[in-house]
Amino acid sequence: MSNSLHEFIRGLPKAELHLHIEGSLEPEMMFELARKNGVSLPYASVEEVRAAYDFEDLQSFLNLYYAGAAVLQTEQDFFDLTHAYIQRARADHVCHVELFFDPQTHTERGIAIETVFSGIARALREAKAAYGFSGSMILCFLRHLSEESALATLEAALPLREAYADVWTGVGLDSAEVGNPPEKFAHVFTIAQAMGFRLVAHAGEEGPPAYIHSALDVLEVERIDHGVRAEEDPALMQRLKTSRIPLTVCPLSNLKLCVVKDLREHNLARMLRDGLCVTINSDDPAYFGGYMNANFIATADALALSREELVQLARNSFEASFVSDAQKQVWYDALDAYLKNA
Repeated sequence: MSNSLHEFIRGLPKAELHLHIEGSLEPEMMFELARKNGVSLPYASVEEVRAAYDFEDLQSFLNLYYAGAAVLQTEQDFFDLTHAYIQRARADHVCHVELFFDPQTHTERGIAIETVFSGIARALREAKAAYGFSGSMILCFLRHLSEESALATLEAALPLREAYADVWTGVGLDSAEVGNPPEKFAHVFTIAQAMGFRLVAHAGEEGPPAYIHSALDVLEVERIDHGVRAEEDPALMQRLKTSRIPLTVCPLSNLKLCVVKDLREHNLARMLRDGLCVTINSDDPAYFGGYMNANFIATADALALSREELVQLARNSFEASFVSDAQKQVWYDALDAYLKNA
């Protein structure tokens, strides 16, 4: 694909809606924090960590992911992690992020939930004040743990809601999908919905299309994270198209975790051209080989996406975001101006 289209992508305004902040932990920072905090890593060097990134499936990735997260100990660690991500996002012309974070990953090893909230939120607030960068937090429950654990996590977080009302907007569901259907968390999602939180869930990555149905019908989520297996169910595809339920697709993640063997086989372009509200995201960029522009460029190259389709993907990301209609219109206007002048 031409360099001119790559340059077009690099300057394209966009939002990121599927980003695990713990998954933005680069090996260099992992080792730096391990030394600072006295954490022993099962790897001898940055190079050895990167060599371990040859994942066979989601679980093999998660094993490394949780080992890396152990270096995050202090409020400053969470701030530094989030700040580093924001700088990369801004360089990719991401103007809004709705980042996932996993309190259970940290509270289970004795880190206070207040520490997690405080560090991430401080970085988001400072970026907004300094650059006008827009960001919010989605608290995710780990689906390989029990619903009781999820309920306890929500209960522990609720006293912080007022203090973080400007940044904490929703709850989600992530981690190992197979064998952990969405309905396992029906009660905690009912409670979160009644409290006014926006709802999302991972479904249809490794799990079957039935998990997408459950996320929509039982959890009543507003967005599906991943959702690439929806294509196996024509009725589900029609439902997603008609309802404009967004799919936060992560192409390089799908490639790295063997959801697809070759990016040229990815169904993102088919779903986009069929009228679904598909978005491109980086998921866990430190582990999967690319932040937003890398995902856009690799996908555009593999699937021969046009400028207009790339703008539609960016437009979809703003449409799918949990912000006001007035703010969305500001971004739509910026997209129109960019397409006209680029």
